[in-house]
Amino acid sequence: MKIAIMQPYFFPYIGYFQLINAVDHFILFDDVQYIRHGWINRNRILKPAEGHQYVIMPLADHGRDDLIRDIKIKEGYEWKEKIIRQTEHYKKKSPFYNPVKKLLEECFAVSETNVAYVNGFFIKNVFNYIGIDFDIKISSERGFDYSNVHDAGEWALRISEQCEASEYINPPGGIALFDKAKFEKSNIKLSFIHPQLKEYSQRRSTFEPGLSVIDILMFNAPETVKEMLNDYTIS
Repeated sequence: MKIAIMQPYFFPYIGYFQLINAVDHFILFDDVQYIRHGWINRNRILKPAEGHQYVIMPLADHGRDDLIRDIKIKEGYEWKEKIIRQTEHYKKKSPFYNPVKKLLEECFAVSETNVAYVNGFFIKNVFNYIGIDFDIKISSERGFDYSNVHDAGEWALRISEQCEASEYINPPGGIALFDKAKFEKSNIKLSFIHPQLKEYSQRRSTFEPGLSVIDILMFNAPETVKEMLNDYTIS
């Protein structure tokens, strides 16, 4: 069984979805400290002219050292309406504006406030839109034992052991964190995914890379996005 583990990101970029698509078992990791200015409550979409803008899911007051699992989003619909307004400029050039707007509205109908669950719900809805079944698994709900975690690279190892995984796949940015020998000792293959992030038409002169999946959905049919999810290599 192949598994991957990632913190619960807010409408993440296509590479995140490729990682999910590459494994049998995907875990949203919320048992670690929330770090500000990451991707858990914000992402980027196109601005009406050139460049990008941030879409932000505001958080309720929380402590500096709080774990992701204890973070709540700010209640109310105002921020959701703002994000819908921020996407309105897509209507002029994006062939899939209407279905994606409907998708966002369905996502924003959720009443839950736990940030990990909410982001998992958004990811699940994106997969449903594309036509792929995605089962949400959140680490804090699994009761994993972390008593033998001694460094940053061992979180994934201990979870993989407890899931009886045969292979753990991670984004390439984390290569330096992991000790291959430790994984081999537990009979777990350590692999890394390398997303192939090809350009697609954004109906403007300069392509803006690395945006939220929202942007990709605006310009590509669900079946095309489904094909994009297989555009990666594993090493």
